Amino acid sequence: MSWSFQLFRVGGTLVQVHWTFFLLLAWFGAIQWMAVGPEAAVFAVVFILLLFLCVLLHEFGHIFAARRYGIQTPTITLLPIGGVASMERMPEKPGQEIVVALAGPAVNVVIAFVLIAILGARIDPSAINLTENLGSDMLARVAFANIALVAFNLIPAFPMDGGRVLRAILAIRMGFVRATQLAANIGQMLAIALGFVGLLGNPLLILIAIFIYFAATAESQYVEMRSLARGYLARDAMITKFESLNPLSTADDAAALLLRTTQQEFPVLDSDSRLQGIVTRERLIEALRDHGGSTPVTEFMEKDIPVVMGTSTLENVIQIMQQKGARAVAVNGPDNRLAGFITPENFAEMMMIGRAREA
Repeated sequence: MSWSFQLFRVGGTLVQVHWTFFLLLAWFGAIQWMAVGPEAAVFAVVFILLLFLCVLLHEFGHIFAARRYGIQTPTITLLPIGGVASMERMPEKPGQEIVVALAGPAVNVVIAFVLIAILGARIDPSAINLTENLGSDMLARVAFANIALVAFNLIPAFPMDGGRVLRAILAIRMGFVRATQLAANIGQMLAIALGFVGLLGNPLLILIAIFIYFAATAESQYVEMRSLARGYLARDAMITKFESLNPLSTADDAAALLLRTTQQEFPVLDSDSRLQGIVTRERLIEALRDHGGSTPVTEFMEKDIPVVMGTSTLENVIQIMQQKGARAVAVNGPDNRLAGFITPENFAEMMMIGRAREA
């Protein structure tokens, strides 16, 4: 995820934190400083850090369960509204998805049990209030927070873990795509309800509502895309007629192509038609603004472009796009020369055609 800072790796999984997380810390700290004083600000920040440590352990619960089924997780990103584990793929069997979904809340149950039964933390719902009861035990706050995390995550709506359990159960009877759509619709309704509650004076609820709504929508769209892509190969969806640049081309050359065509991505090919990189419209505009039209395209093109063979499945291409946030995926022919490329836009057009044919 862009605008994230890398922290450390655990077993092949990169843990990173989004810059907005620091805004959350600053916001809580500032509120406590102004309302109570510096000691309360430090207390609140420490609590938030401990809470997100529990969130991180929650995500690793999912990760370790997924590894049992051969599913790897390249990254975990900590956001103000929680953690996001980017798995290579979701479990294909309903029973496996239930195990992976419940593994996260199970970690929070264990943490709460340890804090309460072993370390003696008291269950006090008022302890979660950071503006009052500042003398209450930090362990009590963290224990109750973990119980709250379990309850919230088991709500049967996407993108919460309970929504994934609901999808797995529904998928047994109605199919994976329809089950995902139903669970996502419930998640969207929950988001709208949270948003209205947040308008009464809780901006954090509004932020959570926005995240839930768009995450539920994205999950539904992703599953639908994979369903429509099933049975197709990369060569079936790739753009084959396109304008290209060469390593000696400049930003002015790319600008001329941008105006002359409807393309937004331009492959940079060497003399053997092998891909060197891709110039995107965004990178081109930045180069023209900051460095001028004589800038060689090799200085601002995107070089880390995923490459697949034409015989790769379209499902694999979608997975690569999602994992890497790729603006385009290059498709090579048998001779390892560029045969075409796939962008989110032309895949969206393929989806529209697929829906029209199924109607």
